[in-house]
Amino acid sequence: MKKKTRSFLISIVVAYAWLAADGQNDNTTTSPSSTQTAPSPSTQTNSQQTQTNPQTPESNKEILKKEQSQRILGIVPQFSVTSRQNAPPLTSKQKFRLFVKTATDPFTFVAAGLQAGIGQATDSHGQYGQGAAGYGKRYGAALADSTTSNFFANFAYPVLFKADPRYFRLGEGTFKRRFFYSLEQEFVCRTDKGKRAFNFSNVLGAFTSGGISNAYYPPEDRGFGLTMQTSAISLIWGSLGGLIDEFWPDVDGRLFHKKSKDDTSAPPQH
Repeated sequence: MKKKTRSFLISIVVAYAWLAADGQNDNTTTSPSSTQTAPSPSTQTNSQQTQTNPQTPESNKEILKKEQSQRILGIVPQFSVTSRQNAPPLTSKQKFRLFVKTATDPFTFVAAGLQAGIGQATDSHGQYGQGAAGYGKRYGAALADSTTSNFFANFAYPVLFKADPRYFRLGEGTFKRRFFYSLEQEFVCRTDKGKRAFNFSNVLGAFTSGGISNAYYPPEDRGFGLTMQTSAISLIWGSLGGLIDEFWPDVDGRLFHKKSKDDTSAPPQH
């Protein structure tokens, strides 16, 4: 997910996440009879997650297929997000497939084009120049940033450190708890053994990608400063992206599905 797209989505999340959290609190204070007859979607999901443990290889394969088809508004991929706290670890082959699926998704190329357009408009990395040639260089740099970061953070280092590159959505609890949980996932990961550990994959992935960027950015911009700047931006946006991963289902249900439900429940007018 690219920076400008994440900025737009994060603004939506911040605006409506409190409403989603309040809606969850309202559901928890309803009468026992209403809770039993009309459980919230998040409650049903969490219940299903508990009941599916342990999962057969066949059922896990089907669930993985569905998870790696998730998109925000049908456009922005969320292939590496799971709501299953008991999800089996990914194999090395599955981690590689996740990297390839993300790297080759059409949105990745569109996002790189948008970032290159913004860089063209602001004349970032001025040595690239303007015109078609300048845009092409910026597009190549943006796509290279995305691909190298994805490769090291979601495949190479997770295989090396036996870490799970997915975001494990909490999906319940107070807004404050979920907010800080989402931010810390950039630096805390789940290992293949189900334990929590420092997320070397994301951190080293960001710095490795930042170091490689010195090979294709203009000579005047290269150096330690470029590496640190690129790495820091990657980690910051990764942390903020966790907010989208955590709260988007709540925002989506609040903005769209609730409206549809209200429309269908309204009495017909004669």
